[in-house]
Amino acid sequence: MLESAALVGFVGVSDLVRARHFYGDQLGLSLRDETPFALVAEAGGTMLRITAVDDVAPVPYTVLGWSVFDIDKTIDHLVSRGVTFTRYEAMNQDQRGVWTAPSGSRIAWFLDPDGNTLSLTEFAYPG
Repeated sequence: MLESAALVGFVGVSDLVRARHFYGDQLGLSLRDETPFALVAEAGGTMLRITAVDDVAPVPYTVLGWSVFDIDKTIDHLVSRGVTFTRYEAMNQDQRGVWTAPSGSRIAWFLDPDGNTLSLTEFAYPG
């Protein structure tokens, strides 16, 4: 039954004004609605609810990620808008912060203003 239902993503933030700037202006997501409790964004046909919470508890893993066709071009665009990509000491990342997985997929991570880990992935598809 749920396999045909639309997925809704959620991310908790502490400041909706700051989140509007980051998710709307810096990431370029289309913000469709705003209430005192949440922003509603459109991301590739999926609804993302950017929800105000009292205490954001960032976790040590990715909470939102985007599949992109050209990770280098996407990173350059986001960096020009003020996004900073994360470097991890234990990972062999290139100059843009991209790590290449054994599968050939290329991944880069960045944080939102509340410390939520977000990612870009350029998947390596066979053939």
